Amino acid sequence: MCVTKMRGIKFRGGYHDYSIRTGGLEVFPRLLAAEPSGTLPKEVVRSGSEQLDVLLGGGLRRGTSALLVGPAGSGKSSVALSIAYNAARQGQCAALYAFDEGTESIIERASGIGMEVAPLIAAGNIAVQQINPAEMSPGEFTALVCRGVTERNATVVVIDSLNGYLQAMPQERFLALEIHQLLSYLNQHGVLTILVMAQHGLVGVVESPIDLSYLSDAVLLLRFFEAQGTVRKAISVMKKRVGTHEDTIREFRLTAQGLQVGEPLTDFQGIMSGIPTYIGSRPILSSQ
Repeated sequence: MCVTKMRGIKFRGGYHDYSIRTGGLEVFPRLLAAEPSGTLPKEVVRSGSEQLDVLLGGGLRRGTSALLVGPAGSGKSSVALSIAYNAARQGQCAALYAFDEGTESIIERASGIGMEVAPLIAAGNIAVQQINPAEMSPGEFTALVCRGVTERNATVVVIDSLNGYLQAMPQERFLALEIHQLLSYLNQHGVLTILVMAQHGLVGVVESPIDLSYLSDAVLLLRFFEAQGTVRKAISVMKKRVGTHEDTIREFRLTAQGLQVGEPLTDFQGIMSGIPTYIGSRPILSSQ
């Protein structure tokens, strides 16, 4: 829907999504982020892993956004869920918008890595919304996220994943604009936004379906690598606008006790080529 003219009255230009429902028409006006109304919170949200927080320079600050990018199965969703879980345990509200996974699957996966999210979901500290991009327009999704912030006072928002969101808006330039406006709105309301994006490919050259790293305040890169005859995972922080962070590459594991991050892999090379290789002899995380 687009308003082309209203004589003598200011209106919001551009295209706006709408839905025809039982009982009437529902319009989702294009989001316009306003100027910040006050000082943004400087509170830092922890990940639940002390080693990962060290890698992040203490954690991620509210009012910023973080992009978790890597191939399928590298642990992006689990890291995002750990941040939301830890915030919920501190009494905050976390909203998780799942494009690729159902609620029961999330609960089971979280339980397998030491996070019992079911009681927090029942208590309302974690709100899980399963999104079907075939049935929800980008404008409607944006309105849903904004309501979660205003009505539930959510301080952490997880969008998992942008690949599913892309299915609802295949035009890259419109997706970037929509995400930019949404991130600006969430940042101004003091929300930590976690974006998950899966790259095409598992090993070797991997590619992102769209580059949104310039919109994010922090970028975490996850990769697979081979060491001692086994496939392992590596994590590194490529960018963080607010605060400092380590520039090291660390091994990363998902265990029944939660997230484990090892010591910096100083003899690790090839991360930028997409074919990380560990060539040293120093101990790495035990598989036990």
